[in-house]
Amino acid sequence: MQRTQFGDMACSIARTLDVIGEPWSPLILRDVWAGIRRFDHIQADLGISRKVLTERLNHLVEQGVLERQPYDARPRYEYHLTAKGAELVEMLMVMARWGDRWLAGEAGPPVLYRHHACGQIAHVDPRCSHCGEPMHAGDVDLLPGPGAA
Repeated sequence: MQRTQFGDMACSIARTLDVIGEPWSPLILRDVWAGIRRFDHIQADLGISRKVLTERLNHLVEQGVLERQPYDARPRYEYHLTAKGAELVEMLMVMARWGDRWLAGEAGPPVLYRHHACGQIAHVDPRCSHCGEPMHAGDVDLLPGPGAA
């Protein structure tokens, strides 16, 4: 059975899933964001096979989400987020907030986020880019955009 090409759909969520929609990619992005940037370190942290990790890293580099930077004379690389990748991490922070709220259980969240600007422990809260008010699912209407099919 051939995989559906989500990138061809007139839907930004589907197109995003085409880039990071399998389970390993968000975890790889999380590791790189957290400072785990070398292949062997990512593999050890995730317990992922070398083959799958190689495929996922190549895909994320091809999609412009990560970039390779050499770190020694042999062809060995560290992986760094591009601007495109850093913006995806913002989406992962929203996913983490949902997981903290609904799945963390009695122990609480496994990670806390300290905001650089104020130094306080905080969580992501989507806001309207126009007025600054909170922007949640019940606060918006979906309208056709210029790229609608």
